[in-house]
Amino acid sequence: VQLQASGGGLVQAGDSLRLSCAISGRTFGNYAVGWFRQAPGKDHNFVGAISWSGGSSYYAESVKGRFSISRDMAKNTVYLQMNILKPEDTATYHCAAGRAWPEISMSRYDYWGQGTQVTVSS
Repeated sequence: VQLQASGGGLVQAGDSLRLSCAISGRTFGNYAVGWFRQAPGKDHNFVGAISWSGGSSYYAESVKGRFSISRDMAKNTVYLQMNILKPEDTATYHCAAGRAWPEISMSRYDYWGQGTQVTVSS
C-alpha cells in the first residue's frame, strides 16, 4: 500500500484547506485511514481517522468541530477538510493506513505516506 499526501500550503488564521491522501496498492477499502501531524520540535499527534467503509470517523479534541475526514472509494482518496485554521494547526500532516479500528496510536498503522506541510499565519 502506498500513500501520497498533498494539498498543504500557507494560509491565514480562519482560512480553510483540504488535504488529500491518495492510496494505491492493495484493496483500498480494507484499511482505515488516519491523519497525524507533527509540529516543529514536537512529537506526532493524532488528528483523526476514518473507518474502512467511511461510515465512522473520530477526531482529536483539538480539531473536533473544525476538521472532517471523508473518503472517495472511486478515487481511492481520503480527504482531511480543515476549517477555521489556527496558528497552532501549523505542522506536517501525514496520512496512514491500517487494519485496526478505532485506533489513535501511530504504531497500529502499517503504511505511511510522506507529509505535507501546513502553515497557518496569524
